Amino acid sequence: QIVLVSGHLDSWDVGQGAMDDGGGAFISWEALSLIKDLGLRPKRTLRLVLWTAEEQGGIGAEQYYQLHKENISNFDIVMESDEGTFKPSGLGFTGNAKARDVVKEIMTLLLPINITDVYDNADGTDIDYWMRDGVPGASLRDDLSKYFWFHHSQGDTMTVQDPNQMNLCAAVWTVVSYVIADMEEMLPR
Repeated sequence: QIVLVSGHLDSWDVGQGAMDDGGGAFISWEALSLIKDLGLRPKRTLRLVLWTAEEQGGIGAEQYYQLHKENISNFDIVMESDEGTFKPSGLGFTGNAKARDVVKEIMTLLLPINITDVYDNADGTDIDYWMRDGVPGASLRDDLSKYFWFHHSQGDTMTVQDPNQMNLCAAVWTVVSYVIADMEEMLPR
């Protein structure tokens, strides 16, 4: 059984793609790194995917889906961060009411850093295939007020990234992915 965390490599035209979507790729990598460094071993596999060709029609995501869809019942949740890594506020979630209740309970663990909201509908080109087939999905929600200042511009460089905000994003990704991967049962469908 698999909990998938992901971001994609998006610097296809200008800039470095540090915010869009290097930040999403980084926090996904960091989540797994933190779990390993803490010596935690969840019941399910945590899988990191760094998608390619999202801007060219989601070619990498479609290929991955085609290669793995026969095992779709083993995918517990698919998570994608693709809206920058500014100050996070919570998760967008797609799934049934029972699964949403579980995710809301998990998000209460993040009360000490004041990131507890669960919004309707996860967004993510790379996880859409899975969600359409009934796999629960989550996307990071954060402060988008500056996102389009840098999106697909020469300004999308590492200087845009605030290490403290990225750490908060990584904390959300780490807690959610680990707890779901270590629960007794998969999320309800």
